Amino acid sequence: MSLKASNSGKNLILPVSDSPRDLERERLVGDDNDEKLFRGSAMTRRGAYAAISYMACAVLLVMFNKAALSSYKFPSANVITLFQMICSCGFLYALRRWKMISFTVGESLTISDDNITTLVPLKTLKKTLPLAGAYLLYMLASMESVRGVNVPMYTTLRRTTVVFTMVMEYILAGQRYTSPIVRSVGLIVLGAFIAGARDLSFDAYGYAVVFLSNITTAVYLATIARIGRKSSGLNSFGLMWCNGVICGPALLFLTFIRGDLKTTIDFPYLFSPGFMAVLLCSCILAFFLNYSIFLNTTLNSALTQTICGNLKDFFTIGLGWMLFGGLPFDILNIIGQFLGFLGSGLYAYYKLIGK
Repeated sequence: MSLKASNSGKNLILPVSDSPRDLERERLVGDDNDEKLFRGSAMTRRGAYAAISYMACAVLLVMFNKAALSSYKFPSANVITLFQMICSCGFLYALRRWKMISFTVGESLTISDDNITTLVPLKTLKKTLPLAGAYLLYMLASMESVRGVNVPMYTTLRRTTVVFTMVMEYILAGQRYTSPIVRSVGLIVLGAFIAGARDLSFDAYGYAVVFLSNITTAVYLATIARIGRKSSGLNSFGLMWCNGVICGPALLFLTFIRGDLKTTIDFPYLFSPGFMAVLLCSCILAFFLNYSIFLNTTLNSALTQTICGNLKDFFTIGLGWMLFGGLPFDILNIIGQFLGFLGSGLYAYYKLIGK
């Protein structure tokens, strides 16, 4: 992805997702600066870069979150989510003040006194309330779901998100998919059930939280595709900023009344260099992951974003198995994993050839 020049011609701004009008124009007349991967492909190079960036960030973030919650036994996933949100807003504010990014489509990099506090008009903030609510539920459920199950089974169960995503896209946007796409998704789900059938570390609560996380993920991705493109006028950074500004105070209040903040202060490894390094890496990766999710969902689709989550599972499962263990060898689990990866590969193939 190339950097776009600012209005002044002196500053460089980071790549952001295109506006709805630009996307529609590109579909009709094409864009020389956003080439297809190859002739006949349904995915652009920018879309491919966004997908790869997401997968790399997601694998590393799961590892660091798992290390904080399981290896160090940090008691509150909500506090980690709060730290990630605060860091994200801090990064965005600094980048905006340094005029490296913009928040709205076609926005001048000059900051007016009228919106110096929020950087986004209050009217626009109100439009993103549904997205912010979906984001908060997604973050809370995702963080808690990592704790309850081992990493290989976590990634396996998370693959069923594709079904929820397809349903939500149909409900919210009327999106329909071709038969090859539906069959590849069915293969992914079949593999997930086969892999989970012999999980010797089965935990009902852990499984329930993972499926809740799948539902909230589907709602969140479909809401990005709907609000991000149609009504807010914000780019990826602007949507991230609104999420943080709206959800941050709500999450801070929630952690306070539940006593999570006091528990965090009493945590014996809070100032341990190892734990602080893990927490810092988790916050940084969460920022880049959230940005890549917005970019991937906007440039490609919510379902493509979900399938990318399945493809990166190969590395997540391998690293999780080596670092954290928790899943004995079982032939059904291996078969289920293989079917899941096969379905993800078929989806990627059909997407690339535009089928």
